[in-house]
Amino acid sequence: MTLHWTPAARDGAARAGVLHTAHGTVETPVFMPVGTAGTVKAMTADAVRATGARMVLGNTYHLMLRPGAERVARLGGLHRFMDWHGPILTDSGGYQVMSLAGLRTMDEEGVTFRSHVDGAKHRLTPERSVEIQRLLGADVTMCFDECTPFPATEEQAATSMRLSMRWAARSRAAFQPREGHGLFGIVQGGVHPPLRAESVAALTAIGFEGYAVGGLAVGEGQAAMFATLDCTVPLMPQEAPRYLMGVGTPADILGAVWRGIDMFDCVIPTRSGRTGRAYTSRGVLNLRNARHAEDPSPLDPACGCPACARHSRAYLHHLIKAEEMLGPMLLTWHNIQYYQDLMRGIRDAICAGRLAEHAAALEAGWGSSPQAPAEEKDG
Repeated sequence: MTLHWTPAARDGAARAGVLHTAHGTVETPVFMPVGTAGTVKAMTADAVRATGARMVLGNTYHLMLRPGAERVARLGGLHRFMDWHGPILTDSGGYQVMSLAGLRTMDEEGVTFRSHVDGAKHRLTPERSVEIQRLLGADVTMCFDECTPFPATEEQAATSMRLSMRWAARSRAAFQPREGHGLFGIVQGGVHPPLRAESVAALTAIGFEGYAVGGLAVGEGQAAMFATLDCTVPLMPQEAPRYLMGVGTPADILGAVWRGIDMFDCVIPTRSGRTGRAYTSRGVLNLRNARHAEDPSPLDPACGCPACARHSRAYLHHLIKAEEMLGPMLLTWHNIQYYQDLMRGIRDAICAGRLAEHAAALEAGWGSSPQAPAEEKDG
């Protein structure tokens, strides 16, 4: 049986379910830690597993550059290479079409990149992107697309989206069906509802195992992102998993779950951990701040990760200020744990039909503490 999703409960538009893959099942809504180059930065695979994470993300472009997809395949595939036994989703390289615009040229057939590592030229087409993801052994392969930048005029967004739809058809033709593996199409169209509707229609006509919403969280702001989801998600197939790419903060995730999204990934928890920022049940803490220098309290009393269970805010502050590598490791572990606990609580609330109450409690916690405001600034 191919990769598929089965529903378990609904609360309004919010959904709980189970994603079935070649490397096991994953309860949704799910947050996937980002392991761009075959590692979740500052984490061992055992540490990632200890947080409760069951699915991670890798990146076609970065793994193509080093160590190379063919090498990973010869060494047994990405699961064995990075010691990850659960499902892996691989981003197709489409985001890099936008983020590395200064290092690439694009045409109808695909994109030629000049490597940011050594300057070597690499060619990505829909067919090559799908081939790389097959060599890596991804459970979920993503169509190669152009992530439309923001801002973009409606004409620019339309041209970009229609190119991505032609590439989606080529990605589908290149994909080799295997037991427990699947290909996701990516909805584009910027913040323009008619273009989003056109994109959904084009993708559903092709047919995919899952559908992603791309081109958001690229500078449009939360209100525009939610408005785009409001007009897009109801058009997407009910029976397939829905994935919002590159999102986001806990508030972003909660709002997107409300609108029917099932899957998320983002670098925020890992990147924040490396820069001294911690997501907690009482808001975001900046451990660089001097106010934590003599604070013996745990980072988050509601969390059982090693950073919270074994260490004080004062110690974590010391590690960050002293630039000891243990500081980013502990804070990254905590942030991934917080995100996994967040998703677990949201799933349980959907299954109990109590998402509104749970969301209100989360939002009250994020803004409730004068010592831990929603966004604690440097100082």
